[in-house]
Amino acid sequence: MTSSQQPDLAMRRVIGLTASLFLSYLTVAMSLPAVPVHVVETLGFGNAWGGLAVGIAFLSTILTRGRAGVWSDRVGGKLTMERGLLVYAASGVICLAAALPGLSASASYIVLIAGRLLLGLGESVALVGMMSWAIGLMGPARSGRVISLVGMGMYGAFAAGGPLGLALLEQTGFVGLMVACTVLPLIGLVAIHWLPAVQPHVGPRESIWRVVGRIWRLGAAVGLQGIGFAALGAFFPLYFLRQGWSHAGLGLSFFGVGFVAMRLICGHLPDRIGGRRIAVLSLIVEACGQFLIWLAPGPYAALAGAFLTGIGCSMVFPSMGAEVVKRIPPHLRGIAIGGFAAFQDLAYGATGPIAGVLADHAGYPSVFLVGGIAATLGLCMAMSSSSRMSSDVDN
Repeated sequence: MTSSQQPDLAMRRVIGLTASLFLSYLTVAMSLPAVPVHVVETLGFGNAWGGLAVGIAFLSTILTRGRAGVWSDRVGGKLTMERGLLVYAASGVICLAAALPGLSASASYIVLIAGRLLLGLGESVALVGMMSWAIGLMGPARSGRVISLVGMGMYGAFAAGGPLGLALLEQTGFVGLMVACTVLPLIGLVAIHWLPAVQPHVGPRESIWRVVGRIWRLGAAVGLQGIGFAALGAFFPLYFLRQGWSHAGLGLSFFGVGFVAMRLICGHLPDRIGGRRIAVLSLIVEACGQFLIWLAPGPYAALAGAFLTGIGCSMVFPSMGAEVVKRIPPHLRGIAIGGFAAFQDLAYGATGPIAGVLADHAGYPSVFLVGGIAATLGLCMAMSSSSRMSSDVDN
């Protein structure tokens, strides 16, 4: 009996994969606030170098999504995810080596950058492999639910990992933190070892650019959605401080409550009523949230906008992802997932510096105006994808 005939068993296995992904993503989340602190306060470099050490991992992720998808299609999701977890552990070892005594500050920084590049590769490979494997276990008809679970694992790790990473840095130093970042993915690797693999599908291969050409509208909708989240994460507290409002730290909390609540309540809807409908409604809500922050007369209206942004952002990625899975044949699913995820990676990576320049010249409210416009453009992309998808499927 196949996993699709045993939905409860398949769901338990996917939840196990999500738990492993959570552990591996803790290595990303814990190091996120700790790395710039280490670079600036321990190595003595400037803030720009600390920012580069953080951002280089995301650049590595973007550049390797396609290769991760190729691996997943060729060798299967399980082996791909296992490789990603091993790369995670290796990145922890290299970053640990960067903190060993005897290295100059410059040499330590170079080794750290190498470890961060490897971390980005591990994130790319582990995520694409996990999503391909989980969809294979659950079946394409439940892909929206799978992608919702993936997001909960990732954002749960980000919520827990930031404070945990800073606490470990304070209590055990950078060496102790990197030991934890090495061990956690290995625990996840052991946990998934016993789960059954899904054999890769056989079929003619295509280049990633050809595959992306068939899904770029769906990917663009997700990328445009991500601008609002990235802007809120980077500039919401600064916006409050500049306005002289209290509760500056609650923006991400309100966003997170809305985001997680929607995943829990509506995670099954893309599979039941169609991903495009859910994405369209979600992008409307996100745009309203961003425009509300832009025009907010006070802190409570801005926090309400952050909450609406969380509700809106929550279901766009799984909804559009479910449409990608329907549109692309199984033997190209890994490449499609990798290319699709890269749109969101690009939005997250590019929004910060571009929005920073905009904030310097036009003020912080303008950042959220752009977020609202981006969500509106994403809405147009999601709506325009319908006819194109239908014609591709018919062919």
